[in-house]
Amino acid sequence: SMTIQFLIKLWFLYLIGSRLRQEDFPPRIVEHPSDLIVSKGEPATLNCKAEGRPTPTIEWYKGGERVETDKDDPRSHRMLLPSGSLFFLRIVHGRKSRPDEGVYVCVARNYLGEAVSHNASLEVASK
Repeated sequence: SMTIQFLIKLWFLYLIGSRLRQEDFPPRIVEHPSDLIVSKGEPATLNCKAEGRPTPTIEWYKGGERVETDKDDPRSHRMLLPSGSLFFLRIVHGRKSRPDEGVYVCVARNYLGEAVSHNASLEVASK
């Protein structure tokens, strides 16, 4: 018959196995943003998808500055999508203010580290 020691061994093997399957790992970018040329007033999306355990948080930076999204200000025209992509309801572009044009990166972070995407430039098409 099965001894108690044998059952304990099986239990430990099961615990070790399930722990290994669920090992935490640092973020990695699995979809990088691409350069965009968009018209003023049009919507646009910069894609970013990252893997990691625990699920990484995503932040966007433009020219080294953190991009404010609807997470910071509900009235923002920039939305951080659940996937991690950055969605612009409409591209804002005036003579004086050009808040959306520039070079973007997405940064995925969890407690084990961070991953930075390739650069993607968002350019507004001249009429």
